[in-house]
Amino acid sequence: MAPFGPLGPAWDGMIDRQRGALFPWVPVCMAIGIGIYFVLPRDPAPLAWGALVAGALGFGYLALRHGMMARPGALALLLVLCGLLLAGARAQMVAQPVLGFRYYGPVEGRILHIDRSASERLRLTLGQVVLADMRPERMPWRVRVSLQADIPGTLPEVGKHVALTAHLAPPGGPVEPGGFDFQRMAWFQGLGAVGYSRTPLIALAPAPTAFSVARWRAAISDEVRRTLPGEAGAFAAAVTTGDRSAMSQEALSALRQSNLAHLLAISGLHMGLLTTFVFAVLRITMVLVPGVALGWPVKKIAAVGALLAGAVYLALSGGNVATQRAFVMVAVMLVAVLLERRALTLRAVAVAAIIVLLLRPESLTEPGFQMSFAATIALVAVFRALRDLDIDRLPRWTRPVVATVVSSAVAGAATAPVAAVHFNMVAHYGLLANLVSVPLMGLVVMPGAVLAACLAPFGRHGLGLAMMEPAIRWIMAVAHWTASQNGAVGRVIEPGQFVLPLFALGMLWVALWRGGWRWAGVLPVAAAFGLWALAERPALLVSDSGGLIGVMTEGGRVLNKPRGEGFVALSWLENDGDLPDQGTAAARPGLEREGEIVTFDLAGQPVAHLSGRGARDRVGQACALAPLVILAADADGSPPPGCTLYDRKALRETGALGLYPSPDGLRILGARAAAGDRLWNRP
Repeated sequence: MAPFGPLGPAWDGMIDRQRGALFPWVPVCMAIGIGIYFVLPRDPAPLAWGALVAGALGFGYLALRHGMMARPGALALLLVLCGLLLAGARAQMVAQPVLGFRYYGPVEGRILHIDRSASERLRLTLGQVVLADMRPERMPWRVRVSLQADIPGTLPEVGKHVALTAHLAPPGGPVEPGGFDFQRMAWFQGLGAVGYSRTPLIALAPAPTAFSVARWRAAISDEVRRTLPGEAGAFAAAVTTGDRSAMSQEALSALRQSNLAHLLAISGLHMGLLTTFVFAVLRITMVLVPGVALGWPVKKIAAVGALLAGAVYLALSGGNVATQRAFVMVAVMLVAVLLERRALTLRAVAVAAIIVLLLRPESLTEPGFQMSFAATIALVAVFRALRDLDIDRLPRWTRPVVATVVSSAVAGAATAPVAAVHFNMVAHYGLLANLVSVPLMGLVVMPGAVLAACLAPFGRHGLGLAMMEPAIRWIMAVAHWTASQNGAVGRVIEPGQFVLPLFALGMLWVALWRGGWRWAGVLPVAAAFGLWALAERPALLVSDSGGLIGVMTEGGRVLNKPRGEGFVALSWLENDGDLPDQGTAAARPGLEREGEIVTFDLAGQPVAHLSGRGARDRVGQACALAPLVILAADADGSPPPGCTLYDRKALRETGALGLYPSPDGLRILGARAAAGDRLWNRP
């Protein structure tokens, strides 16, 4: 009997119809394994890792020894296990010391990167860190410090060795159970501590005089902003070198609310536009020379030139993960041209995804990876489906317009759910804003950047920047106008952790599978939206300091204070799908004050919150009012019998709290329990 019994012929026929279309499933299976690693409640023990390796070897043996009917299934399981092992190995490889306590004192280090925080303060990433009275093996290799005031001192410059006095702490965990895990992101970025400083910088050593890509980038950014002052210069510096330090929060917010923020990130769009422009210019220039056009491989030479231009752009932009991913995708396409293969196919996209996942498996969890590959796969799949249509009937001048409209609509539809999951925001006029802005990026801004780069050795780069300026001002005007419209932005509730994987698998099935069964992928997509609609937000949220609480009412979440822990408050409100700021949420009704004690009702159970001077002395009084008490301080002793107390010490163990109504009363979930016992959140 066949290995699959009576189902064998049906399975064999189904797999046979997929011949030639199975390769794009390789990165999908790898991604499933990587995703499994990141949702595990704890890291596997060494024995479990050994079992996983043995399982991978076993599935590899099955794939080699058995017939084609069993081979695809065995290979799929092998790739899933390889993805899991790859993610685990990467997490171990990037392991660096993490600060285990709050530190205040001198900090020395070399400036690796300069950017701005959400409060528009300069933020320095320091390497070669030295902290006072700390053994080298416990010293974080990299820390990030926000400069809280514009204090006179040495100007930040990449490469300088500086000293300052700073408050440092370990990277913080999620601000609510199941929320964004900054600790995990910091782990893979090598950040061992984060904090702030109110003191001047002291230069201990100048930046090295030898050539440095980082200082080259900084010099170009300064020159761009000097030539183009204001918002246009900040935008131009961001798209040429990746330096966003001069972009205001108002401008960034307008770009996000108009769905134009991707124009600022050096990603697939910029890399694709740049290399396409260089490829076209080189090819056209060589074609115009008869001897070259007839005797040289013009197309391949243009591809090599475009590849070199992309590599220079990668170095100039700082080589962040998004730009690396974009370069890999473009490089795969250009190598396909060199090999005389079709450049834009699902196979090429799959090769790019495999390379990215091999190099940085953690990028699977990042919105940049998800959105760029979602847009690319959707565009390839849709244009493949449309290639049999007779577009010759359309006037020639309308074809680029139709292609732009279709591309923007498809890419927007593919990335909108991903953006909504990560940012809790839907830009209602995003398609319109992209239609009138994206063409200018390809036709004016990126060619202007190339022209500026070519003319820079002759001191005439201003011509290229002047070419960019009107288009940039138009894009920013569109962003500000779109963001100012009523209903420009819709807020959505934070979904559960399985919503996006279900949606992605369903859409991948529709795009990659052949035959009528491809439409079965609609079922997991519908299930994902159904789960999203049923998503439940906590009735009460408590920050890990105990100082901020948020109670869900019919009018929205009510906060206990209008200022303080602003990032936590904003995250809660955004995840609720709410629009108000912290002050507005604090002014809502729903909390009562009994002297210095805040009380409220939660699913029929009274809850009390204590904060401020002398809060620990009022625990007994609060317990008389409510059986559950939140204390924003360390308690003195145990609470009275029948009273459950969460003080600051307990919250350090649990992390931020989420309380949900249940038939048995209140279900309490801590952020640490939800995140699990992982390498990046262990003490």
